[in-house]
Amino acid sequence: MMSVDKVAAFIEILAQDPGNAFARYGLAIEYAQRGEPVLAMEQFDALQRLHPDYTAGYQMAAQALMASGDARQAEIRLRAGIESARRTGNQHALAEMEGMLEELTNQGSQSLN
Repeated sequence: MMSVDKVAAFIEILAQDPGNAFARYGLAIEYAQRGEPVLAMEQFDALQRLHPDYTAGYQMAAQALMASGDARQAEIRLRAGIESARRTGNQHALAEMEGMLEELTNQGSQSLN
């Protein structure tokens, strides 16, 4: 069975339809999973610029930032994502991101002690 290069597929979709939020999100996730945080964040940034209420993008961007050790930027993304979740009424994402933010701030205060 031939494996499909997801990055190439998403890039192809975006070449045809640069505003495709799902393809942009998918490309960001693929880059993050491949260990390419700079490329992932470029796509998350574009997603949030073009689609500020694509709430899942904030959560996944925060996870990618946390994985790369950038807790401060992860916190900024989570706070923006919480606002997006409130605007859109996405209670599930709101609860998840509030939990992530609480965990992140608890870790930060522990490292200060």
